Amino acid sequence: MIRRAILEDAAGYHIYWEGDMGKTLELWLVRHGETDWNATHRLAGWSDVPLTAKGEHQAQQLRPLLVGQHFGGVWTSDLQRAISTARIAYGDAVEEPRLREIHFGDLEGSIWDDVPSDVQQTFTNFETFSPPGGETVVQVRTRLIDFLGSLSPERHLIFTHGGVIRILTQKMGLDRFVKNGTLVGVNWPEQRVLFVREEK
Repeated sequence: MIRRAILEDAAGYHIYWEGDMGKTLELWLVRHGETDWNATHRLAGWSDVPLTAKGEHQAQQLRPLLVGQHFGGVWTSDLQRAISTARIAYGDAVEEPRLREIHFGDLEGSIWDDVPSDVQQTFTNFETFSPPGGETVVQVRTRLIDFLGSLSPERHLIFTHGGVIRILTQKMGLDRFVKNGTLVGVNWPEQRVLFVREEK
């Protein structure tokens, strides 16, 4: 028997998901480990920056939580900070460009304190964030929903970015940027956070 979940977010976008009764689409979302740009408060977006030694350690700390778990699919953003986190924390993962961070456009590489205050405010509010020359939050959400619609109703492990995780969980009450190396579990059809594993 098939069930269909039709969900609507605050922007009026409908999210469709179909699956077998008794199964659900569960997402284990990992924010990549720290990079130099994270440490210096630079906006990375699509810039392909590597992990720091601390970022590699954060990924290693996730390994005992992930290895031995069953996942219907293991996915990663195609940016090296996510790919490296996946390899260290779990192993092989399928690279998926739709899991990239928001494209910051003209703001790529900017230090946070140098970003104009009005832009900082929209970024903090997030829902209306629209960086010049980059992607809007709505555009990122659209590509993410497109990806999630292709997944089978199982548990999936996804290595991605802070903005992506916030977009996927903000309507579930987790409307913030989780720290690097954080693991968040969600029941997608029910729009419910199951757990957050985050460094103090």
